[in-house]
Amino acid sequence: MCGRFVLTLPDDEMARLFGAAPANDLPPVPNFNICPTNRVHAVVSDGAQRRLTAMRWGFLPHWYKTLTDGPLLINARAETIAEKPAFRAACRERRCILPATGFYEWTKDDAGNRLPWYIRPADGAPIAFAAVWQLWERGEERLVTCAIVTTGANDAMSAIHHRMPVTLAPDDYALWLGEDGKGAATLMSSAPEDRFVFHRVDAKVNSNRAHGADLIQPLVA
Repeated sequence: MCGRFVLTLPDDEMARLFGAAPANDLPPVPNFNICPTNRVHAVVSDGAQRRLTAMRWGFLPHWYKTLTDGPLLINARAETIAEKPAFRAACRERRCILPATGFYEWTKDDAGNRLPWYIRPADGAPIAFAAVWQLWERGEERLVTCAIVTTGANDAMSAIHHRMPVTLAPDDYALWLGEDGKGAATLMSSAPEDRFVFHRVDAKVNSNRAHGADLIQPLVA
């Protein structure tokens, strides 16, 4: 799965990398501890133009009457996304990309303590999470919400967790965003074995109130 991530790219750099026009109300960066329900950067396309906009991380199906009417859907499983009522329309019609620098995952020790790991691309390149989005409206309340698509972990990542986010190569952005026709389902696979490297970090990142660049520094024994 993917439950926390990091974004350090400036807005103008993200706009350049994705060829997207930036909105005026984007969340502040850098952010070293992006948590569910936070506002996140997202790239969307109408087929003619890409936009870098803000969304709420935590997908709200249209039938939710309140923000807490059901489980918080921060991830969508690639294997079932086209069938699940919450995601199947979004999978066909409302795909987006969430930029990231890295993300966190957790293992447990023999005592059950949660041990955080920071995961980043081996080449230092930005990450493009495959995601889907949904407009949720109730009365005057209007939120654009999203979920990150996940798949089974590759062998390297399975040492930490059995799931991992679906990540896109630059040549795949247009297909995922619906600009190159159909076939986006072919992109929902695990990353190559050498795509990511990872290291343990301090347990203070377990708190959603923790912030700062020290969160991603290797843990010193």
